[in-house]
Order: sequence, then C-alpha cells, then structure tokens
Amino acid sequence: MPFGTIVAARAVRTLSYGALSVFLAVLLADKGLAPAQVGMLFTIALVSGALSAVLLSRVADRLGRRTVLIGGGLVTALAAILLARAQGMPLLILAVALGTISPSAAEVGPFGALEQAMLAQIVAPERRTRAFATYNLVGTFAIAVGALAAAVVSRAALLWAYLAVGLLLAGLYATLGPSVELPPDARTAARPREGTSAEPVAPRPRFGVVERLTALFGLDALAGGFVVQGFIAYWFHLRFGVDQRALGTLLFGANLLAAFSFPLAARLAERFGLLNTMVFTHLPSNVLLALVPLMPTYPLAAVVLWARFALSQMDVPTRQAYTMAIVPPEERARAAGLTNAVRPGAQAISPILAGIAVQHAALGLPFVVSGVVKIVYDLALYRIFKPVKLKS
Repeated sequence: MPFGTIVAARAVRTLSYGALSVFLAVLLADKGLAPAQVGMLFTIALVSGALSAVLLSRVADRLGRRTVLIGGGLVTALAAILLARAQGMPLLILAVALGTISPSAAEVGPFGALEQAMLAQIVAPERRTRAFATYNLVGTFAIAVGALAAAVVSRAALLWAYLAVGLLLAGLYATLGPSVELPPDARTAARPREGTSAEPVAPRPRFGVVERLTALFGLDALAGGFVVQGFIAYWFHLRFGVDQRALGTLLFGANLLAAFSFPLAARLAERFGLLNTMVFTHLPSNVLLALVPLMPTYPLAAVVLWARFALSQMDVPTRQAYTMAIVPPEERARAAGLTNAVRPGAQAISPILAGIAVQHAALGLPFVVSGVVKIVYDLALYRIFKPVKLKS
C-alpha cells in the first residue's frame, strides 16, 4: 500500500536524522574541525537541503516523483560514505552540500515535500489530516528513538547505518506505483500541449497563496530557530546546571508529547477546521514558550516546556494538510517544496542571533523573542488566510 510505504520511508529517514543530530557535531570536532567550521558546515547543510527541496520539487512532476526520490536515497548513501571517510574540509563540504544531511533532525532535501504531495493525492480529502497526523507521529517518534540509539550504538555503526538507510529509501520508493505520480489530466491542466483546444492557463501570481504561506512559515521558522532543541538543552544546562542524562530525558519527553499530540490535532481539525486548529493551538504554546525563562526552578521550567511541546506541534499535520488543500493538485509539489524548504533556510540564521543574545544580553531573551514573533505569525496567518477558500 503506498501510504504504508511512504510512512515507512519517513520512519527510517527520521530515525537516522535523530541519531545524526546527536553525534554529527562531535564527529566533525573529532575530525579536527574548529567550532566555526562546524557551524559553517551546519549552515551549508541546511541551505543545501532547502535549495534541493525547492529545485527538485519544481521538476518532480516532469521527471517523476519516484525517480527524484530514488535519486535522493542514492545521494543520501553517497553523503554517508563521504561523511564517514572524509578527513578534510573539501570532502566534508561536498558531503553536506548534497542536501541530504540533517544537523537538526528536521527534514532536508526533497523527501518531505514530495511525500506530502503524494499523500495528498492518494488519501481522500476527509481523511487527509489524519493521514498527515500519522505520518508526523511516526516521524517524530522515530527521531526520539534515533536520539536514544545514538547513546548506545557506536558512531561507526551509525554512519554505516546511515548508508544503509539511503539504499533502503531508494528501494522503498522503487516499490511505489504510478498512483503517487501527478495524474495526466492534472499535468495537462497545468501545461496544455500546443495545438490542443485547452484554454490557456492564467499566469500564476508572482506573490500568490503559496508565496504568502511560504513567507509566513518562514517567519515562524525564523522565530523557532531561536529555540532549536540544541539551544534548549544548552540553556537548561547554563540556567540550572542540568547534566546530559537529565537533558536527554527532558527532550525525549518533549518529543513524545509532541508526537502524541498529532492524532488529537487531526480530531480538532475535523471539528473546528484546519486554520482554526493551526492558530488556536499554536498561540497558547507560544505564550508558554515565552514563560519558560521566567520559571525559578528546573522542575517548573521543565513542566512549562513540556506543556509547550504538547501544543506547539499540533499545527504540523494541520499545516501540511492545509497547504495541500489550498492549492490545486498540479501545484502541490511546488507548494510543499517551497513551504518545506523555507524552514531550514530560515532556521539557519536564528541560532547565531540566539547565541549573541545569551552572551551579551539576557539569558532567557531568545525564548521571549521566539514566543513574541511566533504570536505575530499566528495572528497574521489567521487574518490573511481566514477569507481564503480551500481547493479540496
């Protein structure tokens, strides 16, 4: 069944991302890289992943979605080999520039965008949000398990496992049937052939629905970059002296709460609508985020953080379903590519600013800035898109 194959691909990929996010910086440091070089490679990885998502999603419906994804799996395997064997910067830069290495456990490359377009096509509209909830539940749980695996499995074994994941992904995508490709009638509607009687397609607005969504999602991602999981762990360590084991428990619990919120988000969306669920679960989570640094003790700060994670990711499956529903079928791959790519691209900027804020301003300032900017995003999203009708 295509749905099961797509979810399985998501699981094995994010499992490897979860492990990679734990040991990648240490691996690069052991190869003799300075902190600035590690940071540069992380930025290259995020930017390359964003660019590959945008570019490949634009051509996927011409080349074939399965073809692009099989190629992505093989490129992942090549990146794993380079990462394991490279000793100098040139090969390491090439490894991360391939666009399939995730330093933050978030999606990079074309995988997520094309999988979302496929799911929107093979799942009936009334079941779409639940499908995205399952897709994200499995992926987020796999990230948490991957992070735990990195604590008990050797680095060498994890690197070769990353190679195996790339090959496994290529094999899984090769088993998908033609049902995941853009239907011929939708392709014809998008680009009528010369000499046919089809009416010409109106030119796409330069700043249409997809571009407005992308700009808003970029603002949300920019704000989220101030409090990526690595920075949250760093802040709790500085503020409360929390050790690595406690930090692992804290973030594992946070990821589990986020994962199990996805099915609830689907139920809320069915009752209240996609946009309402996106905004009115995200708003209180951002208030909680701004309150974290105001907590006087570690247990209180941890509880507020967990409460925030229990709400903050409920907009993920609803956001994906909303993006697919607000555009016609022939626009889904492009829409998913743009809205997925903007997140790692925007997040690549914020950690630098967060570090400066901690060093020269207030220790808890990144949480407050992130929460306030995210609230602005929520209000703007609701105001701009409330009048917009869904396509499907």
